[in-house]
Amino acid sequence: MWKEFKKLAIKGNVLDITVAVVIGTSFRIFVDSLVDNIIMPLIGILLGGKNFHKLMYRFGDTKIEYGKFIESSIHLLIIALSIFWLVKVYGKIKHKKEMQILKEAPVIAPDVELLAEIRDLLKKKNI
Repeated sequence: MWKEFKKLAIKGNVLDITVAVVIGTSFRIFVDSLVDNIIMPLIGILLGGKNFHKLMYRFGDTKIEYGKFIESSIHLLIIALSIFWLVKVYGKIKHKKEMQILKEAPVIAPDVELLAEIRDLLKKKNI
């Protein structure tokens, strides 16, 4: 069982996924702090000192906390825009690499090169 786990853990995809999860979790913490501690207080100040986290409607014992929903929507927007931006940048980098590969001179196999030389010699001798 340990050998099977070791084979799985050594594969590149598992390690890549692990790194992505750790970075994603850290990014989520960063976005949470950005929205909760900077963006929402600034929006609150601009709207007359409102605390969005406490905005709600009460219907008897039931609370509809729409302020938290607004904050969550801003979280989603920031994360979605960040992922969109990363995908766009990755696409541009990948496209540049593909174009560089296409621009490089094609590699001619030695036997094909030899055949081309023989052809050229035969053309010179008119055979």
